[in-house]
Amino acid sequence: MLSDGWYLDTWLKLEGLVVAKKRVDVKEFKPPLLWRLGVLLVVGVTVACFDQIAKAVARVALSPAGTVGVQVIPGILNFELVYNEGAAFGLGEGYTLVFVTLAVIMVMASLIYLLRAPLVSSWEVVGLALVCGGAVGNAIDRVAHGVVTDFIATTFIDFPVFNIADIGITVGVAVALIGFIFLSPANLAARERAEAERTVHADSAIRRRASRKNGRKGR
Repeated sequence: MLSDGWYLDTWLKLEGLVVAKKRVDVKEFKPPLLWRLGVLLVVGVTVACFDQIAKAVARVALSPAGTVGVQVIPGILNFELVYNEGAAFGLGEGYTLVFVTLAVIMVMASLIYLLRAPLVSSWEVVGLALVCGGAVGNAIDRVAHGVVTDFIATTFIDFPVFNIADIGITVGVAVALIGFIFLSPANLAARERAEAERTVHADSAIRRRASRKNGRKGR
């Protein structure tokens, strides 16, 4: 009769083969590198361009900063022209060079991650593309104008005026985190292996208890 130890050893060897195979197959990027770069380029450029167009229109169409804005949705949303020297949502004013540097680092880090990580979720790719597009949009403002143009104001809550780039960064971070925590193929595979290991240990414990009971009955 085969022992519980044999079953466990056999399972571990088979699991080792599966893990080894996954390590070999890891060279096959999922999603493919070209798809990742395409999404990063298309989404990032779209967000940055849309942001710049909206800011250019706001600078021309809206009244100078400090005056009454345009009511878009009564009690909810206004367009108000504000020049911001800080980061997203008016935070950290007076550090233009620092924020431009951080934007460059953010884009480079996202690019390196997407080029090196073999298994990522599509949500991570889209989220990082949104973040990069927003970071580039605000960085262009800082380099070209020395300030960031904000024009979207919520009137139902006391909240800093923001822009399209800020929305891209905020939504992108949320989407990327959801993709990384809940949808990442690497994390899903790790959870599946852990669950399989717990199942094997539980089955082994049940067989040991059954074996002890049979042994006592035999006596």
